[in-house]
Amino acid sequence: MHADRFTGRNALVTGGASGIGRATALRLAAEGATVVAVDVNADLLEEVAAAGDGLAGSVSTLVGNVASEEGVADMVAETLSRTGSLDVVVNVAGVLSFSHTHEQSLAEWDRLVAVNLTGTFLVCRQVLPPLLASRGNIVNLASTAAHKGQPWASAYAATKGGVLAFSRALAVEYGGAGLRVNTISPGSIDTPITAAFHLPEGADVRLLNRVTPIGPFGTPEGIAAAIAYVASDEASHMNGADILIDGATLA
Repeated sequence: MHADRFTGRNALVTGGASGIGRATALRLAAEGATVVAVDVNADLLEEVAAAGDGLAGSVSTLVGNVASEEGVADMVAETLSRTGSLDVVVNVAGVLSFSHTHEQSLAEWDRLVAVNLTGTFLVCRQVLPPLLASRGNIVNLASTAAHKGQPWASAYAATKGGVLAFSRALAVEYGGAGLRVNTISPGSIDTPITAAFHLPEGADVRLLNRVTPIGPFGTPEGIAAAIAYVASDEASHMNGADILIDGATLA
């Protein structure tokens, strides 16, 4: 743990109430950042705020929905009113569901696109001016699903492939202005999302090998450690990159 990598830095973390988002908010605060953690779950946000007590930095929380254009504008405005500036933005907020694609409803497809892909776009668009002013950086959460076909998750895979391509485009478009944009592609991490996994009726269990790590599942804290490195000055030459952390699932 680098106790002061983010001292004097301000960070916004979406999906900050649980899993990777929670771990990231606490990790950045432990390294000195002033963190605003955003999520739709107010009850879990209270637990994150309590867990942040006594850290080198601080964690304040904000209820917000990344799928709402107006909500994102309000979220970023409130964050800036608390912090005055932004140095790091981490987009973790995401949803996942499993089904045979021929049974996938349009409503569920739209929900995944709205949160995972459009939400990432809306937040990134809104934070670009303050991040360009601070020469800050964005870390977006992609997925192993963006790299290799995963069964029963075509909608999720499409959104995460979009996040990966969108992030690379931002890195090229704004890199000359000093902004860095990178992605982390986790797989097989012990989070509430993966805990909700279930096989659709009639699914071919042999396909599970495509999403199974060699060894145990990873931890949110391990992903948060990688995010902290990517967001730090130690990774100043990293831009448009993607880091796979998946227990050799795709090796």
